[in-house]
Amino acid sequence: MKFKDYYEILGVGRTATNDEIKKAYRKLAHQYHPDVTKDPAGEAKFKEIGEAYATLKDPEKRAAYDLSLIHI
Repeated sequence: MKFKDYYEILGVGRTATNDEIKKAYRKLAHQYHPDVTKDPAGEAKFKEIGEAYATLKDPEKRAAYDLSLIHI
């Protein structure tokens, strides 16, 4: 399985607050939403953004993800 840097996907730093993560997610989700974008890879990018947000918005999932970064 290929490693995905969720912070990079959302364009935020590792010390980003929940509000910064939410703001970045909303901006990117709107930009890459399948009904809005003309980019053929937009739907895949939209799903990737959603996956990143689902992990980083939950404090427990984010902590586990951050721990996994240490081992890479």
